[in-house]
Amino acid sequence: MKDIQKTIVQPDPWAELKTYTAARIALGRTGTAEPLDALLKFRLAHAEARDAVYAVLDQQLLLNELRSLRQAAFVLHTQAANRSEYLQYPDRGRRLNEKAIARLKAFNSTGYDICLVLADGLSATAMNNHTIPVLKLLLPLFEKAGLSVAPVCVVQEGRVAIGDECGHLLRSKLVAVLIGERPGLSSPDSLGVYLTFHPTPGLTDESRNCISNIRPEGLNYQAAAEKLFFLISESLRLQLSGVGLKDNGNANTLMC
Repeated sequence: MKDIQKTIVQPDPWAELKTYTAARIALGRTGTAEPLDALLKFRLAHAEARDAVYAVLDQQLLLNELRSLRQAAFVLHTQAANRSEYLQYPDRGRRLNEKAIARLKAFNSTGYDICLVLADGLSATAMNNHTIPVLKLLLPLFEKAGLSVAPVCVVQEGRVAIGDECGHLLRSKLVAVLIGERPGLSSPDSLGVYLTFHPTPGLTDESRNCISNIRPEGLNYQAAAEKLFFLISESLRLQLSGVGLKDNGNANTLMC
C-alpha cells in the first residue's frame, strides 16, 4: 500500500505574487477554511490598526525634537474634546477650539512662506515614528531655498482641514499638514502629507495635494522629503495647489 502524503494547507496558485505586495492575497486554504497562521496574522494586524487609531500623540517627543531643530511650536487643540468625540464627529477635528484660535491671533504673524502642521489624525503612531525623520531632511531644504517657516503647529485631535485654519491665522502662503493616515491591515503607521496653497477655512480636497504611505516599508523618508519640497516649491512658484498641480515624477516637471 502506497504511502499517502497529506497536505494540510493547500497552496494558492497566486502565491508567487506575494513577493510584490503586502496585501493579503494567496493565503492558501485548509479545506474550505483560512489557514490558522493567516487568521492569526489578520487578527494581529487588526489589533495593531485599532491601537494606532487610539494611540496618543507624543507631544513632548515632538517638541523636544523641534527644539533641537531650532523650530518654535504651538500646541493646539481642535473642537473635538477627546478621542471619542473626534471619531464620532469628524467636523470638530477640522476646526480649532477658541483657545487655540485666540493664541494664534495673539501671535500677530507678519506672514510666512510655509506653515507646518503636525496632526495626530487616525494614527498617532505614524506621527510619533516618522515625523521627525522627515522634518530633519525637509527643513534644511527650506533653509537653503530661503523659505520662511512659521512656528510649527502641533495639533491634537486634528484632521487634514485643520491646516487651513492654522495657515490662515499665521498668514502663510502655503500649509503642509503631516498627519497619521487611516491604518490599513498592513500599514498601521503610515504618514501622509497634504499641502494647500493660500490656506483658508472651508477649502475642500480638490485644493490639496497629497503624498501618502511615508514609512520605511513604503515611500522612504528621503524620497518623501524631496517630493514634498518639489511640490511646495512649484506650488509657491505657480501660486496654486490641488488638481492643477501635478508631479509627473520622472521628468521632475509639472503639467498644469
